[in-house]
Amino acid sequence: MQPKILLVDDRDDNLLSVEAILKPDGYEFSKANSGRQALKILLSEFDFALILMDVKMPNLNGIETASLIYEREKLKHIPIIFITAHSSGDESIFKGYRAGAVDYIYKPFNPELLRAKVAVFIELYKKNYRLMAQEQKLMTINRNLESEINEHKISEEKIKALNHQLVESVDQLETVNKDLDHFAFMASHDLQEPLRKIRMYSDKLFSKYQDGFDEEGKMYLSRLQNSAERMQALIKDILTFSKMAIEKNTFENSDLNILLNEEMEEIETAVNEKNAIILIDPLPTLYVNPRLIKLLFNNLISNSLKYSKMNTRPVIRIYSETNLVDEAEKGKTKVDKYCRIFVEDNGIGFEQQYAEHIFGMFKRLHSNADFEGTGIGLALCKKIVDEHQGFISARSKVDEGSTFIISIPLNLSKKIKISSRHKNYS
Repeated sequence: MQPKILLVDDRDDNLLSVEAILKPDGYEFSKANSGRQALKILLSEFDFALILMDVKMPNLNGIETASLIYEREKLKHIPIIFITAHSSGDESIFKGYRAGAVDYIYKPFNPELLRAKVAVFIELYKKNYRLMAQEQKLMTINRNLESEINEHKISEEKIKALNHQLVESVDQLETVNKDLDHFAFMASHDLQEPLRKIRMYSDKLFSKYQDGFDEEGKMYLSRLQNSAERMQALIKDILTFSKMAIEKNTFENSDLNILLNEEMEEIETAVNEKNAIILIDPLPTLYVNPRLIKLLFNNLISNSLKYSKMNTRPVIRIYSETNLVDEAEKGKTKVDKYCRIFVEDNGIGFEQQYAEHIFGMFKRLHSNADFEGTGIGLALCKKIVDEHQGFISARSKVDEGSTFIISIPLNLSKKIKISSRHKNYS
């Protein structure tokens, strides 16, 4: 696999310079002298690992070209690094990130820095490539296994060997996913510094010169501040999501009443602003990760407050019950006990057909104009419940409120110990 890089610059000397620096690393190059030529190349080629593109080009500049590239679904996976002069200001850099850029490199080129930045994204491309190849391999293995079982030709020894291979493949996939989570964490962390500057300078501009702006100027400045605030919230949520895969989580027997009361103190201001009524029934003590469960309560209660009805006092009820789940296994009945925690509200609700859709990353049923948010909150809830080997679901009707149901196994401590022994054995 030889990674391909698309170089876009209106000056041939810049193209040759970048190619000369990166060529020793064994990359394959395609070159374009304009944004339009780059788009023409991308009509027939989709397998680029990276695009290096100059910001200032005649007719169609780099930022405009990037926006057009990312309008096509097949091209959204290709990262773009912008090449720009040192004179480019924070506003220009912000526009680049908004257009989809993942990084910047400045002229004149620092060869070692250029090679290092390119190497990071090439390595990510290779890992994604290996992940897809591994998935194809697993699908082939599963098809072969099913065929042999149907034909009664498979032996017990071969089943064991294939199962062992599947376990190894799952471990490899987990490693790749952790690498991707680590990369998302690092990338989000590095984005905070330019964003802090954008917010700082826009606040200074507003404080010192607001009287000199006309109404249109004030509107643009307000939109800039709001966009920066939303971006900071998004980065914060991505960091929280990524930390879960990187940090080692601690589980212990915890009184859910104490955890919920501690979190209620944290969101007291939001509850008072909505004049909400929170009804809490006694909750049990479970073997959980306290920090994650508090975050789970925070997200679900905040979600209910956000999607409350206009001119209706929000009422949120939190209660629990214990139930049994029966699973038939080889003629016997396996019984698992789960604690089900309900977070019920009288908000605007949603159509039940979207009940699974809402737990996806960046999946939202409403626009920012109606309700602000990043689309990560409920995805984070699902990840937290997955960490507890449980499951989360939702029941809802439009204008009749929603109920989120979290199911956590009562024997989680035993399951974690068994899982840990299995991993050590593997």
